[in-house]
Amino acid sequence: MPQETLDATDLKSELRSLVPPVVLDVRWALGDSDGRRHYRDAHIPGAVFVDLENELAEPASPEGRHPLPSIERLQAAARRWGVTTGVPVVVYDNTGNLAAARAWWLLKWAGFDEVTLLDGGLAAWIAAGNDTSAGEEVASAPGDVQLGAGHLPTLTTEEAAALAESGTLLDARAAERYAGESEPVDPRAGHIPGAISAPTSANLDADGRFLSAEALRERFGGAKPQVGVYCGSGITAAHQVAALAIAGIDAALYPGSWSQWSGDPARPVATGM
Repeated sequence: MPQETLDATDLKSELRSLVPPVVLDVRWALGDSDGRRHYRDAHIPGAVFVDLENELAEPASPEGRHPLPSIERLQAAARRWGVTTGVPVVVYDNTGNLAAARAWWLLKWAGFDEVTLLDGGLAAWIAAGNDTSAGEEVASAPGDVQLGAGHLPTLTTEEAAALAESGTLLDARAAERYAGESEPVDPRAGHIPGAISAPTSANLDADGRFLSAEALRERFGGAKPQVGVYCGSGITAAHQVAALAIAGIDAALYPGSWSQWSGDPARPVATGM
């Protein structure tokens, strides 16, 4: 099974190797548009900033707030970041990898499997006594990676609806959004009927690191063989897919997620826990 995470000590060692990894900083959070400024203030030396809104998604549409980027758009961006065939990639953010997992998932979906998440993100790097850099950095050389879509499973709206009945469809949003008590951004409050609440935040410990594989297997132990995940717009659902992978469970991602489902008035909505 591929290793999905590595710790700060291992990253520091790998950065000193003959073939150091490409390091990508995916600083983004819902309601915080200052990711690039945060990156410029402090980032892992050599890391290249990834603009989630403009490089890891197409503009908002009826397909959702963050539709998957075209493979051409993703490949062009990855080459700008310096992603190269045979060279590993490490992605991180400063929010427990809730944003960085989007880059992790997209690269794997596009056929680039040598990508891992820095467990604990920037905070773990600093806590390990490592220095940071300020300002903007670019790749030392353009990448040559060749990408192609469809290497990880996805769900359409119809498939998500069916899976909620026949398998396990996990809702990775905060419990109050699942219950319909709060909805800060999408057209309607609630959840897909039959979906199970499994907030992404519960994948992490108090330091923003993933729980152990054993703890994650216990967390998702009741899942049926077919598992799907959605969130608000397909961003943090990727984090849930990563947590499930650590637990040894394969899962499909519904890219349109709640932003697409709730935007269709013909789709039913459930509320409550």
